Amino acid sequence: MSIENAFQNLVSNLEELTKIYRHLLDVVRKEKDLLIQVDLKALEESNKSKEAFLNKLRTLEATREKCARELAQIVGADVQNPRLLDIAKKLKDPNAEHLRSIHATLDLLLSHVTEQNRENAIYVDSALQKLSGALNDVKETVSGKKNYERQGKMSTGPDKSGNFVSKEA
Repeated sequence: MSIENAFQNLVSNLEELTKIYRHLLDVVRKEKDLLIQVDLKALEESNKSKEAFLNKLRTLEATREKCARELAQIVGADVQNPRLLDIAKKLKDPNAEHLRSIHATLDLLLSHVTEQNRENAIYVDSALQKLSGALNDVKETVSGKKNYERQGKMSTGPDKSGNFVSKEA
């Protein structure tokens, strides 16, 4: 395979990766709004879409590794652990600059997706804590009161729900 063909295969793959990462970034940004709105149906669809993009990314990553190894072998870069920037150092401009540009774009997209996912995880954790607290409040309200008497034994207070205030007060 010629250097130009190997380069074009890698660039084509990297451009497809970039496209999918852009779509994934859109999905995780919209996911934040859906989490705030608590739109469960739309969240489910968003998760399906995100999962499809992640599966596509896994496939493209495997292809990227193969293409990068092929180009690395041709240009004399590390074949076992091919790095885009190392390969770019072995290429001449404009190909080297093009590869560095794609690398920078992918790096930026990946950092944005990661950061947005962290933010979304904070929203999910906060919602789960609030939901858990609300469920505990409901559980306490529904279950009978369990108070200790002065003798250290459990009192047999009212077992009906909804008793918030003692009649003795």
